[in-house]
Order: sequence, then structure tokens, then C-alpha cells
Amino acid sequence: MEDDDRDLVRAAAAGDRDAFAALLRGHYDRIHGLAWQMTGSRADADDIAQDVCCILAERLGDFRGEAKFTTWLCSIVFNACRDFRRKHSAFARFAGKLSVMAGLTRGPDGRDLYDSFWIESAVARLKPDLRDTVILVAGQQLTHGEAAQILGIAEATVSWRMHEARRQIAPKSAPGD
Repeated sequence: MEDDDRDLVRAAAAGDRDAFAALLRGHYDRIHGLAWQMTGSRADADDIAQDVCCILAERLGDFRGEAKFTTWLCSIVFNACRDFRRKHSAFARFAGKLSVMAGLTRGPDGRDLYDSFWIESAVARLKPDLRDTVILVAGQQLTHGEAAQILGIAEATVSWRMHEARRQIAPKSAPGD
């Protein structure tokens, strides 16, 4: 754990509100960004980030420093997103279909937006275990070991999942290419 985080975590766990606020300021973008990547929705990410801030206030004293603080924090966000997804998956499917039927979703306008949409769409079509792994490794730039800690699996499994995700996402070449 970085020295700045170590000091802030200790102080915040001891009840220092300024230290807790500084810790949140320093990590809020990561919390919100991971939630946004996992849910695909800014509004849902806002809700999850708020929940994680409350969870963090309750659980900060549980942090033992065995992993980097950011890894521990990502595991909290990851679990909050997983819980959120379980609760809201049926409604999200319905709302998504409804927005397409009502013409509320727009198509991409420009190559960068198209590429971004294509990648997000390809990742979204992966099975949940592959998608979660890709989001942690590629989206949050965690090491395979850090992702393995969060997911509760072996590091080799993370490596296999990343290989499998690349294989599934890669454009299929035409015969004779």
C-alpha cells in the first residue's frame, strides 16, 4: 500500500473525518469508473459509488493491509456491482428492450464512437465470468494476481479467462485469409 493511503486509512479508521474525505477524494474516480464499466450506466454507477462510500465507512477498520488498498477497494466495488446486477438484471433487460423499441438509443456517430461501442458491445456479450475478468484487468488495469484476489480464483484462471475473452472478441477471419 502506498504510504499516503496507509496513513489515510489508519487515520480514517480511527475516526478522522478529514482523512476519510481525503481517501474518498483520492479514490472516488476509480470507484465510480469501475462501477460504470461493470454496469454500463452512469446513473447506476452514481448509486453504486454512493453505496460503496457508505460501505467503505463501515468496513475501513476491516482492512488489514495484506493487499494493496486499491485492490481491496476494487473488491468492494466489484461485489457491490455484482449485488446490484443481481437485483436489477430483469429490470435492466426490460428497460433496454423498451428503449430500443421506443427509439431512445442512438447509433454511433464517428469511428471512435463506433469502435468504443463495438468493444463495449463485444465485452457485454461475454459470459459474466469472462466479462468481469476483462473489466478488472483491461478496464481497471489490475494485475492478474489482483483480479484473482477480487474474483476469488487462481491467477492462472484469470490468465485463461483473458485469453478466452480475446479469442471470443477477436474478429473472425474469412476462409483463406
